[in-house]
Amino acid sequence: MSTPAEKLRVNDRPDNKGWKKWGPYLSERSWGTVREDYSPYGDAWNYVNHDMARSRAYRWGEEGIGGISDNKGHICLAFAFWNHRDSILKERMFGLAGPEGNHGEDVKELYYYLDSTPTHSYMKMLYKYPQQEFPYNRLVVETMRRTRYDFEFELLDTGIFDKDEYFDIFIEYAKADENDLLMKVTVYNRSAKPAPLTLLPTIWFRNTWSWGYEQYAYKPMLNGIAGSQIEVNHKQLGKFKLYCEKADELLFCDNETNTERLYGRQNQTPYTKDGINNFIITGHRENINPNEIGTKAAARYEKMIGAGESYTIRLRFSDKTQLLTPFGNFDDIFELRKKEADEFYDALQKNVADPELRAIQRQAYAGMLWNKQFYYYNVNEWLKGDPKMPVPFQGRVYARNDTWKHMYTANILSMPDKWEYPWFAAWDLAFHTLTLARLDPHFAKRQLAVILREYYMHPNGQIPAYEWNFSDVNPPVHAWATWKVYEIDKELNGTGDIGFLERVFHKLLLNFTWWVNRKDVAGNNIFGGGFLGLDNIGVFDRSQPLPVGGRIEQADGTGWMAMYTLNMLRIACEISLVRPSYQDMASKFFEHFLHIAAAMSNLGKHNISLWDEEDQFYYDVLHTPDNNARLLKIRSMVGLIPLFAVEILDEDMLSKLPDFKRRLEWVLRNRPDLASLISRWHEPGKGATHLLSLLRGHRMKMLLKRMFDETEFLSDYGIRALSKYHEAHPYEFVLNGEVFRVKYVPAESETSLFGGNSNWRGPVWFPVNFLLIDSLLKFYQYYGDDFEVEYPTHSGQVMSIKDTAILLADRLINIFRKDFRGHIPAYGSVKKLQQDPHFRGLYLFFEYFHGDNGCGLGASHQTGWTGLVADLIEYVYKYQPEGVTITSAVNK
Repeated sequence: MSTPAEKLRVNDRPDNKGWKKWGPYLSERSWGTVREDYSPYGDAWNYVNHDMARSRAYRWGEEGIGGISDNKGHICLAFAFWNHRDSILKERMFGLAGPEGNHGEDVKELYYYLDSTPTHSYMKMLYKYPQQEFPYNRLVVETMRRTRYDFEFELLDTGIFDKDEYFDIFIEYAKADENDLLMKVTVYNRSAKPAPLTLLPTIWFRNTWSWGYEQYAYKPMLNGIAGSQIEVNHKQLGKFKLYCEKADELLFCDNETNTERLYGRQNQTPYTKDGINNFIITGHRENINPNEIGTKAAARYEKMIGAGESYTIRLRFSDKTQLLTPFGNFDDIFELRKKEADEFYDALQKNVADPELRAIQRQAYAGMLWNKQFYYYNVNEWLKGDPKMPVPFQGRVYARNDTWKHMYTANILSMPDKWEYPWFAAWDLAFHTLTLARLDPHFAKRQLAVILREYYMHPNGQIPAYEWNFSDVNPPVHAWATWKVYEIDKELNGTGDIGFLERVFHKLLLNFTWWVNRKDVAGNNIFGGGFLGLDNIGVFDRSQPLPVGGRIEQADGTGWMAMYTLNMLRIACEISLVRPSYQDMASKFFEHFLHIAAAMSNLGKHNISLWDEEDQFYYDVLHTPDNNARLLKIRSMVGLIPLFAVEILDEDMLSKLPDFKRRLEWVLRNRPDLASLISRWHEPGKGATHLLSLLRGHRMKMLLKRMFDETEFLSDYGIRALSKYHEAHPYEFVLNGEVFRVKYVPAESETSLFGGNSNWRGPVWFPVNFLLIDSLLKFYQYYGDDFEVEYPTHSGQVMSIKDTAILLADRLINIFRKDFRGHIPAYGSVKKLQQDPHFRGLYLFFEYFHGDNGCGLGASHQTGWTGLVADLIEYVYKYQPEGVTITSAVNK
């Protein structure tokens, strides 16, 4: 069988050039980001808000609907629409700022990523645009009325889609060559009556010239030709043309801030960024350039679309500037690229037989690829302010990220969600790379490597956490992700990239050292760290000083670090097979793991440890200033994270690493106190393997007993972040008469911690569920079928660890599958999403899911880590329990 053409393109070069030079690299929201915030007190949401966005030139990024750009974001193309009712153009997705939403920031639109190849040779998305006036004000006002205890008020709740008075707008791209892009927009009128629509494919330059830097003073230019072509001249990228078939007219303005509207200051040009918007809405031409030149331009297409009818426009953006018939082979190229996309995914999904699962998996892949973004942020320049700005820079009282002056990012990065989280987030990115590795191993490896480069990683070794606070602490999952990506790449391509492992390993050594030096406060191999991604799971905000004083020894922080040591051990062993000198590093991490394992098992000076014998569970330990200690008995994901620390070493590998094996055996022989911590080391398991784990058989069984209990952690749709036990029995901590409470909350957050836009107090989260499944499969690699557990607890069903892992994966996949009623759990009770034929086959990959009914919550396009469903589908087909069909749990 020949290699698919798209696979050849992916393997052609490892960087983001060539066929990947152009892609969906525009953000969907640049307003309300830290980068655009030059306020004194760090008020990012209000410094540039949605209303200001159409009039203010951005400094660091650009945004658009269904947009693309080059890999440095210089030339941008996207689509704007007008339904002849709205008071502004639909140029950008609308949503609520963090302080406006009753559960934090929240996009209020309906759009879906339907398809993409890794090189973006073919892409498709869908935007649903109401024909009635878009309910901007109602969405804001109604949400402000609601509390944190109420559900979010969504666009569908306004009733604007009830009569099907909307347009389905399909946006498609196909590349004829590396710098030759074909664009097609097909609009369907879903209503029972004709409706007008103005379409405005828009091209503009990111503004690099207005900020007072001499080296960026060059200003590129757009020129109109013959009413249907826009000539593009850019010093760095060269010459292009945008061919606009049968456009009604071309409109030009400048990507410059309308300082008169926003700040009451005189404009530098009459043709400001909002000029095209102002002309379309009012009909007044004074804001568009009659000479048809500028730095922003659009082709206008106005059409009355009949009931149930469709309308298509075609465009071509090309470096071939002398095309006589730019649309002559247009349809043929589109069909070829779609065929190649199908061939690529047929090969990638060869193990997935179920058509519904193939569709879910392919849209998950599409979301991963559409969520790429050009991420630009020079922290040192940003802190100082620019020489020229729309308003004079007043400086900062609160200088966010002021200890990260070295950080200079200008890369294509995988975003968690390009509207709700259109910014770099480190631990999210680690999970993204697993799914991306199946699509484009080169890109996945670059993502892991780039955040460890000297212009990201702090000189002290800390990995930047996320844009709002680079100094916060994310779980150390990058070594785990590095090993997983290495394994996936090796599985797909036959050989392992040792050079990649070695390059990343060196940088991870710095980060590991930072953890040991900064987060083991007492020097006893018990780690703190902060919130560690589990935002509001605890009784206190662990990123802030404790209200009681003192410190917390964290079961999750220590579990994460034990996992980190084993990941580094495994990587060192693999490199040692080629470079024997790395055996010393393998020995170092082996011994470090043993010391952490000892610390977690031993009683401290207060006769207290992280493992509670009474409850048979791991808890955090609070050390107070009066030299007392107490367990914080919250049954949460914190206590399950020690399961992640598991690694298997086999005899065949050890025989090839004699120095490491010799040191390992010396430690086991001369430190019996440490040797006893390793489960049955001298009794090889399945396939002559040895197990390294924090958990011995009994503790593991007790932890799994609680985890698989449907009255505690196990829901129909995965493992909850907090035990349901706390629904009837909230955990309470009393301090000076004030009660701090942790209660099981299966849906949106009821607290304001971390903006109130996430909830680790009950819902199901894909990343930690994936880690649990991955760990269970490692345990099975050692124990085989001999180690059995009851699943679910109290059910009387006994099975192997492998079977529990896959049935757990099946529950997570069921979130997106139709049940026996034909309903998709992720969409809850929303009839439009469940029953309407024009919503059928459309998937949203939410941030997290209701702990009881599987309904999607939080960010709606968080394919970043919920895209892991694609990997779970692969797992289920690979490890499906004998005699259990893949859809067994759906119809239970």
